[in-house]
Amino acid sequence: MSLGDDYGDGQTRTRLPEPSGVPPRRGRGGGGRSSRGMVTGVGVIVLLIAAIAFANRGADDAPAAGKPSAAEATAPTGERPVASGFARDEQGAQSAAANYAVALGSADMFDKAKRDDILDRIIVPSRVPDFRSTLDAAYGPELYENVGLQEDGSAPSGFTFVSRTTPIGAKVTEFSGDRAAVEVWCGGLLGLAGEGSTTPVTSSWFTITMRLEYADGDWKIVDHGQKDGPAPVPGDERAAGAEEIAKAVEEYGGFTYAR
Repeated sequence: MSLGDDYGDGQTRTRLPEPSGVPPRRGRGGGGRSSRGMVTGVGVIVLLIAAIAFANRGADDAPAAGKPSAAEATAPTGERPVASGFARDEQGAQSAAANYAVALGSADMFDKAKRDDILDRIIVPSRVPDFRSTLDAAYGPELYENVGLQEDGSAPSGFTFVSRTTPIGAKVTEFSGDRAAVEVWCGGLLGLAGEGSTTPVTSSWFTITMRLEYADGDWKIVDHGQKDGPAPVPGDERAAGAEEIAKAVEEYGGFTYAR
């Protein structure tokens, strides 16, 4: 199933995320790989991937007057992004898993308050305490140091932290009405953008597997895992310099939901 789907009304819709969720992620060959392993090793949401915050914004969250933010500028024209209320069928399970991959790979996961909100929204209620305690232990000084952040999780002055995850495709491997297993193939970005960064933004490819349960009117995560690849052969594009990457990050808003 592609990220653009026919909904039976003659239109193909691709839901794009607003900016912002754990990083599932990329192999950096150094701190990035070890930091990801540290989180996935505890059997929790895949961490360092790249990505975009998952925000369930209600109709009353109207944007303030003035210049639109990067998130608003990249939202579907004329529509308020929706990342909840997924159909109780295989397509709905795929859409939920794709959106949750985005949320768990976003920079918001590095902020305690935002991370707790994400977990409350997408994890089966009975599993939230376990996810929260495991992630609170994982998102700490050691992980922050590995990805170039300061002890409190903030980016050093003059740098922009990038963690974005983009689903490439999804497939259902098991389905039984109120339970499903879905694999989501993703690409991710992770690192510090800025001149002199010792942890520059790098890309990675990985596949996330989620076990979902339909609860409280929506699909929720019961547990998940991650594996590397499949990774395509690198192209011949010139790697962008630190300034160019930092400029792109500031100008191109990330997405908070997909599909």
